[in-house]
Amino acid sequence: MSSVQDPIREGLARGWKVLGGPHGPLPATLSCDVAIVGSGAGAGITAEILTRAGLKVVIIEEGPLRSSTDFNQQEAVAYPSLYQESAARKTQDKAINILQGRCVGGSTTVNWTSSFRTPPATLDYWRDHFSLQGFGNDELAPFFAQAERRLNIGPWLTPPNENNDLLRRGAARLGIPAAAIARNVKGCWNLGSCGMGCPTNAKQSMLVTTIPAALDKGAILLVETRADRFELSGGKVISLLCSEVKQAAERSVPAYAAIKIVAKHFVLAAGAINSPAVLLRSQAPDPHGRLGARTFLHPVVMSAAQMEQKVEGWQGAPQTIYSDHFLETQPIDGPIGFKLEAPPLHPVIFASSVSGYGQEQAGLLKKFPQTHVLLALLRDGFHEESAGGQVGLRSDGSATLDYPLTGFVMEGARRALLAMAEIQFAAGAQQVLPVHEMASPYPTWARARDALHSLPMKPLLTKVVSAHVMGGCGLAGSEKQGVTRPDGVHWQIENLSIHDGSLFPTSIGANPQLSVYGISNRLAQGLAHRLAGRDVALA
Repeated sequence: MSSVQDPIREGLARGWKVLGGPHGPLPATLSCDVAIVGSGAGAGITAEILTRAGLKVVIIEEGPLRSSTDFNQQEAVAYPSLYQESAARKTQDKAINILQGRCVGGSTTVNWTSSFRTPPATLDYWRDHFSLQGFGNDELAPFFAQAERRLNIGPWLTPPNENNDLLRRGAARLGIPAAAIARNVKGCWNLGSCGMGCPTNAKQSMLVTTIPAALDKGAILLVETRADRFELSGGKVISLLCSEVKQAAERSVPAYAAIKIVAKHFVLAAGAINSPAVLLRSQAPDPHGRLGARTFLHPVVMSAAQMEQKVEGWQGAPQTIYSDHFLETQPIDGPIGFKLEAPPLHPVIFASSVSGYGQEQAGLLKKFPQTHVLLALLRDGFHEESAGGQVGLRSDGSATLDYPLTGFVMEGARRALLAMAEIQFAAGAQQVLPVHEMASPYPTWARARDALHSLPMKPLLTKVVSAHVMGGCGLAGSEKQGVTRPDGVHWQIENLSIHDGSLFPTSIGANPQLSVYGISNRLAQGLAHRLAGRDVALA
């Protein structure tokens, strides 16, 4: 990859203002117009728009600044340096493993590029249940379109890899519709290692798009710097207290503040889990008990299959085919629906996800090149028995998430495992292994169906993972229903906005990055107008 230019190193050489970690000591104090906590989807969009409006911006990122030169397609390097808790963040009961980015660019640096607009059914639900007028499909369409142009989001025209095409072929044989996934890439090399950072800068993440644009406009970026808490007084944020992060100390929250940031306005965009945690540490007002509540995950269950031919799911664009059949064939507030996709396969993440150990797992890994995996994203948040989880704090001040896997959710997991197994057998699977501690490889659809009807669907037995965290600072048209007003401003704190996935009143029912881009784009444009008196659209 030596021929690939590194825009981050080039920017640093041009004089970008980056401090923290290896980039220089943090100052004791900083003043600015707007301080943005986080550097992921919402933060990046907001930073570009506000700097283009002429505002002085400081961006605070807990993780390190890495770039294409550092992205070597090695899991052992990527997970500790680019993910929250080394890609091993878990819910309070350890029943769900959560993948979240922790680096400049946030999860956009390590996601699989899948880009969906917020489904109209989700937006209609928000209007009807959370009084979110003006958030309909037509009203948001221009903001999605701007984000799509800015980030080169469009159809992936290269034929899918075998892992994804098996989903397409199996679904087709059962009469189940499947379609292509739009991706935010430009000049993609089709390597398949998106989850470890893009070594060619093809992925149009915040790392190579909006954050550089903001830095070129004079923004200051603080890295390896944790936003500990806001100082509040009189319904406003007076300052943000931050501390230096030692990379070996993943979760500790120091009792001292190394830096104080004073701003006219603050934008919290640290991602669901972390954004509510900052407010909890700040003892932010929460008169209606909404803070950290209704946090959603799209709980994911998986099904692994052995094929006769090589699948080699680590090669090629990672996630390019999907099916919404099991979302669209039932009411949004009925039995929990699910979206089907085919994830990329890499040995460490595969071995840590499937059940079994010792000789049993060695046997699975021996067949790794012939392995095919499907996942199902369960659409939580639309039924009283899938009310999501609650963000809280450990004794050291670090964030935790209590997410109950109710019987309603787990029955959805059973239906999803059944659907995936049937598709895999239709695609030619020799055997299918539902990822469940009590399951075994089943050689026929009939055997798999009978087993899945009898397996206990309980936490820690059924393997559940997630890469999508939403909610906890929900938007709502009244302060009794949410933490944040429809313009993105906190209901009780007049100079604090929230621009990330924690805003969502429910899960999206689709990979959420484009939802964050589009909605944050709208909110950031409104904020720029209020603060600078300028109308700035995402270029």
